[in-house]
Amino acid sequence: MSGLAFSSFTLIGVDAQKFLQGQVTLNAEALPENITRYTAICSLKGRIQFGLWIKKLNPEHFVIVTTEDQAEEFAKHIKKFGAFSKMKLEQDAQVFPTINGDTTDFATAETDVTAWQLQAIDAGQAWISASTAELFQPQELRLHQREGVHYDKGCYIGQEIIARLWFKAKPKAWLHLVLGGGDVPAPATQLNNSVQVVNSITLDDTYKALVVAKPAALEELSLTVLDLPEYLNGDVARQQ
Repeated sequence: MSGLAFSSFTLIGVDAQKFLQGQVTLNAEALPENITRYTAICSLKGRIQFGLWIKKLNPEHFVIVTTEDQAEEFAKHIKKFGAFSKMKLEQDAQVFPTINGDTTDFATAETDVTAWQLQAIDAGQAWISASTAELFQPQELRLHQREGVHYDKGCYIGQEIIARLWFKAKPKAWLHLVLGGGDVPAPATQLNNSVQVVNSITLDDTYKALVVAKPAALEELSLTVLDLPEYLNGDVARQQ
């Protein structure tokens, strides 16, 4: 039985979209309705503090899903930063994930979360939980290739650092899918100085994992690097 669980919230009010626009890495104003996208609220250091699946029903009504272990801190964050906004955050029931192409949808009907974990890892759909909060930059997780980051949307928390990395530099490490042998390493584990686990799942006597790694550092480990889906296989740097 997987220990991973998900909590759903609704954010409702006339300021909901404007508030999210100043918080998350994607463009909330341009987000199509009824499509779930994975995005992030970052720290001032430009690292992902909360990973969020967001669906806009309309500009005054959003459904937001977090891992259950981030739900309480997420609610505190929204109430702190949104105290003067005309909107209300409410926690709903536990929800369950289903892969839908290049994204994940959630519903109250129970699904096999362990099966979803394997599908999500195979699809490169990295997710953040409490143990990996504030470890990774959005670009390192290829979040921009999942439409989870927009670099021309204006200010949000951590935007200055995230934009500088995009426009002036290139990340030294980024997301890879690997197959390994032996015990499955927990998320946040450093496999060496330049390879860190984001998500992992055990398979009989092997495991699969999404890791943020320098490509050369992967060669030092006895891991098989597997192909990510085509839309995630490109260079993570901005094309000049």
